[in-house]
Order: sequence, then structure tokens, then C-alpha cells
Amino acid sequence: MTEQAINTTTVNLSLPDDLQIPAYLAQPKASGSYPGVVVLQEIFGVNLHIREVTERIAEQGYIAIAPALFQRQAPGFETGYTSEDIEIGRGYAMQTQASELLSDIQAAIDHLKSLPQVKKDGFGCIGFCFGGHVAYLAATLVDVKATASFYGAGIATRTFGGGAATVTRTQEIKGTIYTFFGKEDASIPSEQVDAIAAELEKYQIPHRVFRYDGADHGFFCNHRASYNPKAAADAWEQVEQLFGNVLAV
Repeated sequence: MTEQAINTTTVNLSLPDDLQIPAYLAQPKASGSYPGVVVLQEIFGVNLHIREVTERIAEQGYIAIAPALFQRQAPGFETGYTSEDIEIGRGYAMQTQASELLSDIQAAIDHLKSLPQVKKDGFGCIGFCFGGHVAYLAATLVDVKATASFYGAGIATRTFGGGAATVTRTQEIKGTIYTFFGKEDASIPSEQVDAIAAELEKYQIPHRVFRYDGADHGFFCNHRASYNPKAAADAWEQVEQLFGNVLAV
């Protein structure tokens, strides 16, 4: 597929409680009708990596938006990958609430719907780390038809703000979901991946579960020491296939 020239900007999403959430928006320059995709951050905010992913998706012929999911906890938060950064980001992630996250993602979808060049018949969602867990949750939204969840720790064991683990909401997933895990990721033991796969099978959710040999947490991020080029390349091919088959039709 020929990569498209794109435009990028930051927009503000309006929430029912009068909160304004910034979101990074990337879209093809050429006129046309394009599917929309929501990109969900790691614990490091809408940083360079997440902006690059958003742009990469837009270059493939989508309109992509990355909302700042920590805006309630830490407005404008963006950081790198030091151990201190990780602790700070984890702290903000622990303060998030499932209902607020879903509201923020729906606001991003609603913004996409307001754009005349966006197709309105189904949206994609992709998330990494914290955002990989949030993506699994977002797959329960009626507008989301294709979800790519990368190494979402805690899906099988907890949710945001307390209550039953996110995996217990699997039956609410409306579309197709692909999940991606590294076999060397200590934060997501194989038995947790097995539990996720079992629930997806139990409720006959269209899905695929990818497990990569030698890959650790964060294997898709080329700015992290855990970057695994082979696993990242294969995972991206799978994402392209998912979005192409479900959204770009």
C-alpha cells in the first residue's frame, strides 16, 4: 500500500463534565472517505511513540486520534522510559476509572464522527501497555468494530477503579479483537493470556491471540530497550490486516 501524505494537529474533546481533553489527530491530506481509529497511550502519555503510531495509521489511509487519557490526573503529561517515569505513569494509571476511560474514548469517536471525511459505520481501536488494557475495555463500545490490544497487563486480573477484572466483560465485545503478547513479558504470565483466550473462545468473539517468542513488554516500541523488530513487524502486518478487513471495506 502506498503511504499517504498526512496532516497532524491537536484538537480538544469536550466531555459531559465540561472537561476538555486534548487529542492528537492525524489524517490523509487527500480528499476522500476514511475509517477512523482511536490510538490509546501507554503510561507515558501521548508521547513521541504514540504520535508516531497515530501518524503511521493515518499514512495507511485512516483518520487516527490519540486522546490524552491522563488529562484528569496530570494535564499535559508526557514522559520517557526511565524507571522514575514508569513509577509516575503507573501512579496515574492506578487513578483512572473504567467509566471515565470509556467516556473519553467515546468522545474521541464522536469527534471523528463530526469530521465529514470519516466513515461512520464502525471504528478501530489500538492500544499499548496501559492502553492495551484500555483497548480491551473499549472493545465493548458499540462503535468499535476492530480492536488491536498490545501487551495489556491486568486484563485478566483487575479493572480500572475496582470491580471485576476487565476480562469478565469479554461477552460485551462487539467486533473483532486481536491481542498481542510477548512470551518474555513477566507482567503478563502465560496463564493470564490463556485466561483471555479462553474467554474469547467461550463467547465466540472473532479474535486472534498472538504470542511472540523472545519478546518482552513494550516489544512494539522502537524507543524502548525491549523493542523487538521481528515481533513488531509481524504484529503491524496483523494490525494492517485487521483494520483492512474490518474497516477499509
